[in-house]
Amino acid sequence: MKHSTASKLVAGLAAVLVVTSACASDREGDAVVSAGSPSAAGEAAPASDAMFGTLESPCGEGDATGATDQGVSDTEIRIGYGDDRGYVKSPGLNKEMSDAVGAMIDWCNAQGGINGRQIVGTDYDAAMTQANTVMQNACASEFMLVGHGFAMDQTAEQTRVACNLAAVPGFTVSPDAANGPMTYQGVPFPVDFANGSQWFQLAEMHPELIDKFDIVDSTMPTIISANTKVRSVAAAAGFKLKNCGVTLNYEGESSYVPFAEKFKECGVEGLWTSRSPVPGEFNFIKALDQVGIDPIFMGEATWYGDAVRSWNKESGLLDNLHSGMTFQMLENADSVPAVKKYVELVTEKGGKTALLGMQATSSFLLWATAAKECGSDLTRQCMINELSQIHEWDGGGLHAVTDPGSNMPATCGLVVTLSGADYAQAFPAETGTFECDGRYLVATDRSTWSTDLGPDRISTKYLNPNIIRPTS
Repeated sequence: MKHSTASKLVAGLAAVLVVTSACASDREGDAVVSAGSPSAAGEAAPASDAMFGTLESPCGEGDATGATDQGVSDTEIRIGYGDDRGYVKSPGLNKEMSDAVGAMIDWCNAQGGINGRQIVGTDYDAAMTQANTVMQNACASEFMLVGHGFAMDQTAEQTRVACNLAAVPGFTVSPDAANGPMTYQGVPFPVDFANGSQWFQLAEMHPELIDKFDIVDSTMPTIISANTKVRSVAAAAGFKLKNCGVTLNYEGESSYVPFAEKFKECGVEGLWTSRSPVPGEFNFIKALDQVGIDPIFMGEATWYGDAVRSWNKESGLLDNLHSGMTFQMLENADSVPAVKKYVELVTEKGGKTALLGMQATSSFLLWATAAKECGSDLTRQCMINELSQIHEWDGGGLHAVTDPGSNMPATCGLVVTLSGADYAQAFPAETGTFECDGRYLVATDRSTWSTDLGPDRISTKYLNPNIIRPTS
């Protein structure tokens, strides 16, 4: 095993320009069109903007010209981004993603855009159930989608592929989107390989739980797929799950006590959830306490955030939380320049800082890096060519190294725990480092994929003869 760190020095923050916004929609999943204001004539961007952590900025002045593709002109590049902030059961859901991309657009435009073209962003709200409506609108006007994340992306993937809308998402959920054609992510989450670091690391931290853990199942299709994959990863790490047979309705239960009782009777001492920290999940945790059990509670990196911190400050019921991450903690901003840069840019704009915001930031930087290389020849074909050749990526130090070009996750990770309102890195012991091990890369069983992949590991479900593939 080895430790890796992202702590190289970089210059400080540069000014961010204010976004001009206009709302234009009368439907759910509204789009807010925003264009980062260009720099004042003759005014150079501060020298500190030349870097984002350890990454040289892909943004700057240039002489790129031509209306080379939909959404591209001599002066502009139109991209779409967005989240599910309008979901009525969880208002503001994942809004940190749009906050991050909006801030990055301003940061990039202040330097001159991409080779001199200013970026114009459309901020979509999929509101959980409107992902396909959003995609239909994006297909009509955007060059690409960048840094977005829609929980119900399976409802929009067929539309995206049909209109050849290339994408660099902040995250994907459904199998067909995770291995979709014309898709590259800063932090890939394919169906056929997984970063199982948190399960291996939990086994080192709590070997007594190897045969006392179980998974909380859900009625939501995307969570069913995720849990199937998680089971194979847990098995690879040596866990023998108890399979207590508990399934929670994603829309909520009138009482969670009977489900908590079933886990108690089953003898679990540890639980995994693939759900996000929504009110229903907090009610389930309360029910566990009501029936008298206090299992180790483990979840994805979405459990590292302000909603969890605030809830636990009042309840104290999640002091047993363990969350696996491939990103640096926000608390490490003073020692990790990329995290500091992200926090400063988003905070200056009045946005929310959170892990998914860093994830969206990484994907924006990945997109911008490829776009810079395309120069005047800014086409979707060129973008696919360039993105497919990026095989080492850490977002300037925001996260462990991934392979976007091959859609392969990291082989490193860390585990954070929660006490009251404070998160702390629990594994490995040295703050700001990741534990890396080849065993963490788990090839998942084909039966867990919930889709068919071709020899290029791309989902075949919505393929058509016109999709854009990398060319030499």
